[in-house]
Amino acid sequence: MDTEALRSFVRAAELGQLRHAADELGVTQQAVSKRIAALERELGVRLFTRTARGVEPTPDGQAFLPHARSIVAGVERAVAAVRPGSRALRIDVLGLRSAQAVVLHDYWRSRPGTDLDVVTLRVDDPRVAAAAVEAGDVDASFRTVVAPGAARPGLRTIRAFDSPLELLVGPAHPLASARELTPAQLRRHRIWVPGIAPRSEWAEFYDQLATAFDLRIDAAGPHFGDEVLLDVLAGSADVATLVGARDRYVWPAGHDLRRIPVVNPVLAYPLSLILPGTNPHPGLRGVLAHLEGLPRLPGTVWLPSWATTPRRRRHAMTAPR
Repeated sequence: MDTEALRSFVRAAELGQLRHAADELGVTQQAVSKRIAALERELGVRLFTRTARGVEPTPDGQAFLPHARSIVAGVERAVAAVRPGSRALRIDVLGLRSAQAVVLHDYWRSRPGTDLDVVTLRVDDPRVAAAAVEAGDVDASFRTVVAPGAARPGLRTIRAFDSPLELLVGPAHPLASARELTPAQLRRHRIWVPGIAPRSEWAEFYDQLATAFDLRIDAAGPHFGDEVLLDVLAGSADVATLVGARDRYVWPAGHDLRRIPVVNPVLAYPLSLILPGTNPHPGLRGVLAHLEGLPRLPGTVWLPSWATTPRRRRHAMTAPR
């Protein structure tokens, strides 16, 4: 059934004039008449009678009006639910305790009236997340497509911010008493990062990091969750892991875990935001302005190759962002 014909019928019934309905809908009176005539043919009944003052619904029209009004209202709600600017801004993050989620929470706290929906697509391949942005399932995604030539032409990727890494260890670890560490001091220590997924951007990141600094990155075993990882660290004298400085981790007080910054250079994970190349959600303007205002990392920063300019050598030390 033609929803524009239903809309024309509802407005004509409410206003009592085909001309007034046409003016409100932005069409000619003839167009409204044709829509209503087509609706009457489809239903097999007359919906209006003409009077000296305009039109009035017939008994069939009166019976049909509340149902037609409900359908028109439902269509308007459905359109509003997907129209940018009239629904919540949906942004995909890797996890609700991740640095991306923390930054978005800070943004929302600075603008508490913002209608923001933070979601996790739970996909490892950033190309799948990019496809979700392209399809409109989310308005943006904190992912980076690092595979050469795999970027989608209808999307754009912006550098969001760089997340410095920290070493997380238990109290019995030989590095537990350090105030800060250099990458050279991490050599020969087991850095356990379970569940590194093939084709994920973080798999490429840890490959480049291990190569650049001769680190022992151990991805053995499935990832049973942060709680299991934290339990292992608390009871181990030789296992450590790397976490983002903004990432939220909560553990029992008895674990006595230590977060130790890595410096000279700072090891940074570059976070990017994938968004539509045209007609992005209007709410993204505020998010992008917030990201632009984040403080830059101090000192010398190491970044993976996809976050450096083509003129720099692979694994180059970059000026801080």
